[in-house]
Amino acid sequence: MIEFFEYQQLLCATDGFSAASLIGKGSHGSVYKAILKDNTVVAVKKPLQTNDYSKLENEARVLWSLRQTPLVVNFLGTSLDSANNKLLVMEFMPNGSLHDLLLAPVTWPKRLQIITQIARAVEFLHQANPLVIHRDIKAENILFDSNWNLKLADFGLAVSPSEFRSYAGQPAGTIGYLDPCYTTPSKLSTKSDVFSFGVVVLEVISGRKAMDISKSPASIVEWARPLIERRNFDGIYDGRIALPEYLAGRMQKAVELAGRCVCVEQGKRPSMGEILEAMEMETSCCCIEQFKLFQSRVWSRLAVVVGMRRRRRRKKEANLKWCSSRQGAPNC
Repeated sequence: MIEFFEYQQLLCATDGFSAASLIGKGSHGSVYKAILKDNTVVAVKKPLQTNDYSKLENEARVLWSLRQTPLVVNFLGTSLDSANNKLLVMEFMPNGSLHDLLLAPVTWPKRLQIITQIARAVEFLHQANPLVIHRDIKAENILFDSNWNLKLADFGLAVSPSEFRSYAGQPAGTIGYLDPCYTTPSKLSTKSDVFSFGVVVLEVISGRKAMDISKSPASIVEWARPLIERRNFDGIYDGRIALPEYLAGRMQKAVELAGRCVCVEQGKRPSMGEILEAMEMETSCCCIEQFKLFQSRVWSRLAVVVGMRRRRRRKKEANLKWCSSRQGAPNC
C-alpha cells in the first residue's frame, strides 16, 4: 500500500528541507533525511523544478511496479500540499552510496560481492514485466541499507519499451556513464545500462572515479581500455590495498567483463543475464577459495597448538623421570 504523508509533517521532519537534512541529489530532485514523529527515519525527494513533476511521477510509477523486490529502494508513499507541491517518500538507506564506500579501500572479496549484487539488481530490471531501462546507473545511485544490502535508486529517468520506442526526449544520463551509442531516443536499449554497469565495475576495481578532470584521460573508460587491450590488469587494480594471489584470476575476469560491457559497439556487449551468470560463478569460486584459505589457517594454528602441547608433555615427562631417579631431591 502506498501511504499518503502530510506535506507539513515532512516539512517539519526535514527541518524545513534544511541543508543539514540534505543527503543527496538525484537526476531530478534533492533527497532529505526525515525523522517522523514516531522516530521512523525515511528519505524524502523534493523536485528541483516545482513546475515540472513528470520525472517525479515517473519515478513513483516505476518504483511501484518494482515494489516486490529487495533489489530496489522501497517506495513508501507520496505527499501533496494545497499548492500542488509533490514529494516522494522512500526508505532511508543509512550506509550511503557506493560512491561514498569507494572513498576508502574496500576488501577484494567485498568488491566481487558488490559487482555481483549490482549485476543481479540490473538484471532484475531487464527481466521485469514490462522491462525497465534505468538510464542512470552510477555509483551515487547504488545505495546500502542498515545490513549492507545493495539497492538501486533514482528512477526518474527510467523507461519501459512501450515508452522509449516513441520517446521524444533527448538522451539522458550522467557524463562518464552515458552510452556513446545512445545518441538518439531510438538507439536506447538494455545495452545502454550494460555500458553504465561496466563503468561502475571499473570504478569498483580501480577505485578511480568515472570522470576525474584531474587525471588524463579524465574518462575511466578511455583510461582503462588500452590497459585491458594490453592485458595490463595490474595497472587497473586499486593500489591502495594489496590484491590476494588467490583472487588475481577472479579480478582479471571481472576486468575483462567490464571491458566487454564498455565496448563501443552495442551488439558486442553481453546481456545482464550473461554478466550475472559469470559473476555468480566467480563469487562462488571466491567463497570456496576463502574457505580453503581459512581452513589452511585453522589447521596451521591447530598444528602450532598441538606442537606446543606435545613439547610441554615431553618436558613434563622428562622432569618426572629425573625426579624419580633422584628421590628426595628438593625440587621433586
